[in-house]
Amino acid sequence: MEILKNEALKFNIELSKSMLEKFQTYEDMLLEYNSFMNLTAITDPYEVKIKHFIDSLTLLGERKLKPRCSVIDIGAGAGFPSLPNAIVREDVNFTMLDSLGKRVNFLNAVCEKIELKNAKAVHMRAEDGGRDKNMREKFDVAVARAVADLAVLAEYALPFVKEGGYFLAMKGTAPLEEIERAKKAIKILGGQIEKVSEVKIDALNLNHTVVVIKKIAKTPNIYPRKAGTPSKNPL
Repeated sequence: MEILKNEALKFNIELSKSMLEKFQTYEDMLLEYNSFMNLTAITDPYEVKIKHFIDSLTLLGERKLKPRCSVIDIGAGAGFPSLPNAIVREDVNFTMLDSLGKRVNFLNAVCEKIELKNAKAVHMRAEDGGRDKNMREKFDVAVARAVADLAVLAEYALPFVKEGGYFLAMKGTAPLEEIERAKKAIKILGGQIEKVSEVKIDALNLNHTVVVIKKIAKTPNIYPRKAGTPSKNPL
């Protein structure tokens, strides 16, 4: 875990002994569960630390995760980017949404094992959650990492976000065409692109972007459309 500690310091993130122990348990469980279910294609411990843990933690650089704010992770998968951030930011509440029950069980098992009180996983499709009165426009921030094309992702995520809140979409390098295609959808859904941040991780020479979208108006009631429609027919 010394590697993780040193790499995090490059992003001005100081990891305590307790945090490092939680990351170690998370890594161990990720690789154990991955042996019998599909969680990640990355299984080298060093790459897990950099490509999953550090990559997820770079989201803190956007400074949108304010104390006591609520965050929803759309299509959380194996817990990235939410779980690493939940370990570091115990003052922020995370809800991890995933449509596959096995992944949700894994995420909740990790939270229980490392005694993470500020994170929970929910088994639900984003299209259904975005229409649920208990979840619609209830979150300060939505996050997503490598889930879908941005136009589709905006319809999944923005219905969850309060007016004045943010959607942080972690994308690959230079997604300019994808962003351009998504502008119409983002506007329809009540969002506005505030900025696009370039993130560089020297270890393994990784680069990605974060599209920062502010929620400036309520999402019209007809969105999100029923399950499957956003991906088949993007706005």
